[in-house]
Amino acid sequence: MATWLFSLLLGMSVLFACTNAEVHKHEFIIQETPVKRLCNTHNIITVNGQFPGPTIEVKEGDTLVINVVNQAKYNVTIHWHGIRQKRTAWADGPEFVTQCPVKPGESYKYRFTIEGQEGTLWWHAHSSWLRATVYGALIIYPRGNNSYPFEKPSREVPVLLGEWWNANPIDVINEAQRTGAAPNVSDALTINGQPGDLFNCSSDDTITIPVKAGETTLFRFINSALNTEMFVSIANHKMTVVGADASYLKPFTTSVIMIAPGQTTDVLVTMDQAIASYYIAARAYASAQGVAFDNTTTTAILEYDCGCTTKHGPGGIPPIFPSLPAFNDTNTATAFTTSLRSPSKVKIPEPVDEDLFFTVGLGLLNCPGKKCGGPNGTRFAASMNNFSFVLPSEVSILQAHQYGLEGVFTTDFPAKPPVQFDYTAQNISQALYQPVKSTKVYPLKFGSVVQLVLQGTSIVAGENHPIHIHGYDFYILAEGFGNFDPKKDTAKFNLVDPPMRNTVGVPVNGWAVIRFVADNPGVWLMHCHLDVHITWGLAMAFLVDNGVGELESLEPPPIDYPVC
Repeated sequence: MATWLFSLLLGMSVLFACTNAEVHKHEFIIQETPVKRLCNTHNIITVNGQFPGPTIEVKEGDTLVINVVNQAKYNVTIHWHGIRQKRTAWADGPEFVTQCPVKPGESYKYRFTIEGQEGTLWWHAHSSWLRATVYGALIIYPRGNNSYPFEKPSREVPVLLGEWWNANPIDVINEAQRTGAAPNVSDALTINGQPGDLFNCSSDDTITIPVKAGETTLFRFINSALNTEMFVSIANHKMTVVGADASYLKPFTTSVIMIAPGQTTDVLVTMDQAIASYYIAARAYASAQGVAFDNTTTTAILEYDCGCTTKHGPGGIPPIFPSLPAFNDTNTATAFTTSLRSPSKVKIPEPVDEDLFFTVGLGLLNCPGKKCGGPNGTRFAASMNNFSFVLPSEVSILQAHQYGLEGVFTTDFPAKPPVQFDYTAQNISQALYQPVKSTKVYPLKFGSVVQLVLQGTSIVAGENHPIHIHGYDFYILAEGFGNFDPKKDTAKFNLVDPPMRNTVGVPVNGWAVIRFVADNPGVWLMHCHLDVHITWGLAMAFLVDNGVGELESLEPPPIDYPVC
């Protein structure tokens, strides 16, 4: 073929691919809505009166323009969890990190394009504890006529796991911050906003998913709970895991998944059982010893089509209940997370330019002159590398960076712990319990390869921490228990087909190693996705410089950017 003809055809195909993308416009009205759960009606904050909120469906390459109108009484921001936000950090959403909040009576248009991502993500409020009720699914289909890299399912079902408080979640966290104690745990776990058959006044509203024998369904599990990692199982049915955090995986079959707040997991389920009804059930994976948690079980019903109208499906027989692991079954949680692999060999970013080591864990702060609600009169805290993150209040960090405003943050977050110790020992010195409050970021040059060891500590209580990085996906090279030892643990790195995620569970009293390329300019929050921990300061931010030219630089802020 002549070179000119080939070039013409290539150009036409590129043009077609570009024009094939769509712009989707939505309006999110943040409002107070009466909702009845657990026998009582409560006014909760919702989007468009829906709980959970609306599902957004797009194709890879599409652009979203979402006008958020705040008609509630609280400040609000919306985070598009897992979206890379290439050059559009202004639309990322974390309050006082990339934007000031949208105040009551005001609005803000989030504008961003979804590039190079397919699968299940989600959106949620990123202000105080509003995300307890302000959340929804964000589904990215393949571009154009492209297909999934697995069998096309007969149907697809988003399954959003959540938590419900009988009290106002904002009041719950405000009271905990006032006293220094841990906040009250939720009153129920939920599936698509409903607690399920095991709760009072809930059976009539239990989520029922109709299926047909022989068909295959794609379940898009999203853990939108505030503070609870969960085990999920479907009675008598195997699940084939095919994706997580909008990245495809090498398929594997399991009877249970473990999913942490912030994470998504896509599974295929073939309806190969007797015509009956089967429970989908979820309950907590609680890895911290001696720490209160919501020990309830939420259910939905998988109901085979039998042409009958009885409440419980064929013959009115109650649904079959699945086997779930014990609350503290770390072995099952580990077996699941270590089974994740990319579909094929990947090109690992190398060589490493930034070799980082961050501790993640809890702490305690003294309360001078008064007695607080934490252990021995202290106040609960949390930190990375012993620095407890404090959000600004008058300007966002990204604004301060863009306009050179001083006194908002410092760029001296340490690459290693200031004090090295036996991080997972049983008896750690009390002198190491007190983190330092600060607003520190770690600067990264555009294009640098970052390897980060996330090391859990046993201070106060060891726990599995789901760590999320805004604006980035990363490869999970390895995880393990105890203290990370570079001499022996580096040999455990999966440099062939590691999974790619945006939220990694750092094992209880253990470690995880991730790697990514800093190719997205802006300020990107990294935090524990247990909201009680980010409230206590278990966070930091990366400041990624602009690269060379417009395509490697942050776009200017939008004209309707909120002011503090």
